[in-house]
Amino acid sequence: MKLLHLLRPNLFVGGLILIVMVVMALFAPLIATHDPVLDANLIYAEEPPGLSFLMGTDEQGRDIFSRVVYGARISLTIGLVVQLMNTCIGVALGLSAGYFGGWWDEFVQGLTNLMLSIPTVVFALALMAVLGPGVTSLLIALGMTDWAYSCRISRAQVLSQKSRSYVQAAQTMGYGRLHIMFRELLPNIAGPLVVIATMGIGSAIMAEASLSFLGLGVVPPAPSWGSMLSHAREQLMVSPWIAIFPGLALFLTVLGFNLLGDGLRDLIDPQGKARRA
Repeated sequence: MKLLHLLRPNLFVGGLILIVMVVMALFAPLIATHDPVLDANLIYAEEPPGLSFLMGTDEQGRDIFSRVVYGARISLTIGLVVQLMNTCIGVALGLSAGYFGGWWDEFVQGLTNLMLSIPTVVFALALMAVLGPGVTSLLIALGMTDWAYSCRISRAQVLSQKSRSYVQAAQTMGYGRLHIMFRELLPNIAGPLVVIATMGIGSAIMAEASLSFLGLGVVPPAPSWGSMLSHAREQLMVSPWIAIFPGLALFLTVLGFNLLGDGLRDLIDPQGKARRA
């Protein structure tokens, strides 16, 4: 009964969607029926979905199903790496600002407010204009632009925890500041940070797709969902399946991370769910 109580609908559905996407990404060479880049044949260009091509083909005769499957590998990898970078930056700044206070706290708060005032995609576009297109530039641009939420949450949690008895005990025992921040405080504030990070992966995937759609992300012919949607614009009325399936994969992946994060939030803070209701 306790296990059934933990299986909240949003947590279960989000986890199920993400399990499918992760399996698809890990076993892409086994699941894909064609090479997503090399198997291009203009004879089969813009074939509708059928037995030979489950999701049809694009304007170059490439199998859309195979490209969607390999696109999951690209999107999930970029989303995880970008959010890991954002979480590390945000937590490091938030921990230190909340623990040390003073001028450093004011500086970090000002920097956080500045980052929150600039839309993530706009800031990333500015960085990409300088760095140029490519996966490395994409990781740097997105990994340095969306850490403000993690910073605010970690700072607020540290301010509420640093006066607790376990922190005072660690100080009395002579532990250093880094030990107290990362070995004492961080494990006790990890719950909300996990929720923010989970939802942030979906945001990172959406940002990557947006930049790839604009031609500043993953360089074609790599099967990125964003670049697939960009190339499908001209065939949208004639061959809508070219845009439908990568768009659906992107929608389901972002939805899965949002549902999972929402379920984790309700699981960690059930009283917060009651207040929101």
